[in-house]
Amino acid sequence: MDRVFRALADPSRRRMLSRLAEGPSTVSALAEPLDMALPSVMQHLDVLIDAGLVDSQKVGRVRTISLVPGALDPVGAWLAATRTNAERQADRLVAHLTEESS
Repeated sequence: MDRVFRALADPSRRRMLSRLAEGPSTVSALAEPLDMALPSVMQHLDVLIDAGLVDSQKVGRVRTISLVPGALDPVGAWLAATRTNAERQADRLVAHLTEESS
């Protein structure tokens, strides 16, 4: 999960993932809205591939990138569990403060 959070830490990579949520894309199409050279885009894609978030397929000279289905599910589960624990702690605090003020 550390690799996934590292990959998600960069705004350009998050932007690429948002674009890929619409469907697969070529590297050139992913690079268009970004203000960076293709080698930099490829470095970002390598981080996303290493994190297991995207997959790359090359046919001839065209490299197509797509999201890996379910790759973010463990992150969602971790966030849900963390949120639930934090909510329980907040509930206990409210109960304690209410008890103290009575």
